[in-house]
Amino acid sequence: MVKKTENSAGGTITIQYYRSSIGYAKNQKAVVSSLGITKLNQKVTRPDTPAMRGIVAKVPHLLRIVE
Repeated sequence: MVKKTENSAGGTITIQYYRSSIGYAKNQKAVVSSLGITKLNQKVTRPDTPAMRGIVAKVPHLLRIVE
């Protein structure tokens, strides 16, 4: 079996919740809350993995990656 590894540099991304999820589907609200985001304009730092970027790509109208 091949072991999946994260970036060797240990990179992180900062994700900002910049638009309210009111009026959007429950699964989109669940994506936002699964990141640990509770307030509007809150920023969280997570590891830079393809999975994390895929989560943000599911709701690009609610989340943005801050560089």
